[in-house]
Amino acid sequence: MSSQPFEKESRKGSAGTLPLSETTTETGSMRTLSTPISLEADDEPDWPQSWRAYACLLGCFFLMFNSWGLVNAYGTWSSYYVGNSLRGVDQLELNLIGSTQSFLVLLFSNPVGRLLDAGYSRVVIGCGTLLVPFGLFILSVVHPSNVGAIASFGPIWATQGLVVGLGMGTFFVSSSQVATTWFPKRRGLAVGYVACGASVAGVVYPTMLRYLIDSLGFNDAVRCVAGLTSITCIYSFIFCTPDPAHDHHEPKRWRALRTWFDTEAFHNKAWCWFTAAVAFMFFGFYPIFFNLEEWASVRGFGTRKTSGGDASNGPLQTFWLLAIMNGASTVGRMLLAHFSDKVGALNMHIVSQFVSSLLTLILWTLAGSETDAIAFCVVFGVFSGMVIGLPPASVGNILNCTYTTADTRHLAKKKLGHWTGMMYTFAAIPALTGPVISGHLITKYNTYITVQMWSGTNLMLSFACMLVARWYLPCANGQSAPSEIARVFGKHEAPVTEKGKGNEIDTGSPEALSQAPTRVPSITPSRQASMDRPDSPERMV
Repeated sequence: MSSQPFEKESRKGSAGTLPLSETTTETGSMRTLSTPISLEADDEPDWPQSWRAYACLLGCFFLMFNSWGLVNAYGTWSSYYVGNSLRGVDQLELNLIGSTQSFLVLLFSNPVGRLLDAGYSRVVIGCGTLLVPFGLFILSVVHPSNVGAIASFGPIWATQGLVVGLGMGTFFVSSSQVATTWFPKRRGLAVGYVACGASVAGVVYPTMLRYLIDSLGFNDAVRCVAGLTSITCIYSFIFCTPDPAHDHHEPKRWRALRTWFDTEAFHNKAWCWFTAAVAFMFFGFYPIFFNLEEWASVRGFGTRKTSGGDASNGPLQTFWLLAIMNGASTVGRMLLAHFSDKVGALNMHIVSQFVSSLLTLILWTLAGSETDAIAFCVVFGVFSGMVIGLPPASVGNILNCTYTTADTRHLAKKKLGHWTGMMYTFAAIPALTGPVISGHLITKYNTYITVQMWSGTNLMLSFACMLVARWYLPCANGQSAPSEIARVFGKHEAPVTEKGKGNEIDTGSPEALSQAPTRVPSITPSRQASMDRPDSPERMV
């Protein structure tokens, strides 16, 4: 008798009986699946506690400041060239300098992103820190110092377009990819703040350049700009380092195709259509920035300094229009930083792209006064900030909808830099040819309605491609876009109700759960099969 209680006590909590073994096994499996995810979500603070995170964020802001910021400011350089040292050069060639910069920034997005994933951020950023200031200093040497002298196009393109563009190509992807390693729970906000660097530079550089040209001359003004880029680039080189806890994965073979191009992306219809949308966007986006000042000068909405140094009595210098547009762009980038995670990055991108295309086709073409020109710069600037800043977040949106299971969810974070880099690399050729084509249209037809139609049409085509990409993604409730549209318009209501009843039968009782595979074969297996299909909106691979 004395042994029986002892036996009961010794068996208590053991796996000796069936109920206890079932409980233990279930708890262990649940712990295995849920603990890493829940702990990762709970242990990470909303905001980093280290000062290095915020020093890195400012450094990444400067990286964007010295990459797309210089591209956004090129319209002021072009306006000076066409009225002074390159006044006999075709508009096509003038646009080629700025388009070469944007081409190189996008072309190197994929290899730079891959090198950052492998842990070479210091080398990548160091190359840009040398090239960008060096190219600007050399530009001040090759440009003639005499006011009114004609410069040679080749050296200016080689220094400002090629050398500076190569340096800027190392900064663009680095800015967002390094910053997000410190802000795992505030990725959208961090990228939005970093993106503001481009629009702030679009205000600082044109204003700085114009006033310094008036007081010091072009060459010394360029040296001052190069000095500012040197200081900000050195700061970025020192403080732009990834979070030490961030995992780097160096490829087994650098020469393998999959090292540089994730072929899985090409089977994802949403990503392919969105890449086409970004390509059309770059066809039409930067021709607006590159030709805005010349359009305002020709239409009489602003004045610019000529080689003689005299300006008309116009109330506004044209560089202020570009500064206003870039300043308004800062507002758009801040809006995307705060709201893209709430309304969906791709949804926000589609709306802003549509509005931008309408503004270009209607408001810009119908602008008949200086007030209209300023209104266009302000409103288009707000939406253009979202248009140019949202592609990385939209790719992240596509990845999150693609990898939805517990086993594959980590791939959405791992592939973000790679898929974003590939997307930008495919947009490099449109970024190079778009401004050149628009410049040729201006020269051939001698009117700026050509560039307005060119830019507006391409932005509208980009909007259409984004809609198709959205079609292949699920809605917030998990339903596919076609199913949700059918539900909104009152179609297929019976199948949805049946499905709900089927789910009730599946989970209503232990008996139903135990017999689910045999009692409801038309629901559970078919749903699983649909999730495994490559074309399924819920899981696109």
